Amino acid sequence: MLDRYLTPCYLEPHQARTSEPTAYENLLGDTLERAYASGVTAIEPLVAFLNEQGPQPLTTDLWTPDVLKAELARLAAD
Repeated sequence: MLDRYLTPCYLEPHQARTSEPTAYENLLGDTLERAYASGVTAIEPLVAFLNEQGPQPLTTDLWTPDVLKAELARLAAD
């Protein structure tokens, strides 16, 4: 009975996405997923995790809390 309400527009997992993610965005997302899966949730340990295992930020050599916040805000605005 519910099948008639589950039209394709409700099953699209990337409704808000306007384009395919770049390789950098995929790497960043994968690294954030690995960090969360390993129990890292606070910003300072997350930044350390990114500096050890993630892609380099686009604007500088190292991740900092401010760089991460700015990058996530930039990606969310796209």
